Amino acid sequence: MIPAKFDYIKVSSIGEAVTLLDKHGFDSKILSGGHSLIPAMKLRLSRPELLIDISGISGMDGISEEGDKIVVGANCTHQKIASSKLVKEHLNILAQTAGCIGDVQVRNRGTLGGSLAHADPASDYPATVLACDAQIIAEGKNGSRTIAATDFFQSIFTTALADDEIITSVRFPKVANGNYQKFFQSASRFAVVGVAVVKEGDAVKVGITGVSDTPYRASAVESAYDGGSSAAAKAVHGVEVMSDHFADAEYRSHLAKVYVKRALEA
Repeated sequence: MIPAKFDYIKVSSIGEAVTLLDKHGFDSKILSGGHSLIPAMKLRLSRPELLIDISGISGMDGISEEGDKIVVGANCTHQKIASSKLVKEHLNILAQTAGCIGDVQVRNRGTLGGSLAHADPASDYPATVLACDAQIIAEGKNGSRTIAATDFFQSIFTTALADDEIITSVRFPKVANGNYQKFFQSASRFAVVGVAVVKEGDAVKVGITGVSDTPYRASAVESAYDGGSSAAAKAVHGVEVMSDHFADAEYRSHLAKVYVKRALEA
């Protein structure tokens, strides 16, 4: 449970972090809260030669209102998001999601950006950023760019981020009517199934995590939605469902339908 030898640099700007990432490539890793990276390093599943600590970069842990958007800095902890009055007022589904992540220690150290960049298939945020049609803002050596949530998650632990890019913030549309439901692993509180539903008029947007190796928009549910919860039957339509020691594919499929139904009703 001891990591391999590594160097450590705490940076004061995004530009400095990007330069180091570009220089060291695969031999470097970004560190913010560390709740995904450090355990992997202790198990020697990850062996970076350099840790680039971005936790002290000014302005990356703020939450602000910009017109019809709520902008959340990548270094915002889960607890800060869950307790934010601004988020609760205009984007309560995100506060709800953040509030059910891990335990108190995890929520006080883990960050939004770190969770999204890690792209664990059992993490909570992906369902909500998908259902909200959020935009992930990333910065690399070629400048800043915006990545749609629907383009961000590519496969297990894999995202659209380039090797030299860092998530700096996430832009969420204000959501008046949204709900997140979760069946969690009892020890880690990771999602066996997590479902986010955003309702706009007569339509819904549904994001699901934990079911497949990649979080997804449940387009079949969205198309079949008729104002009730019967569309939940299509929760895993066209999806390759994971099977592991927490839940086999059949049980996970059943849970997905149950939790989509609950989220739609809520």
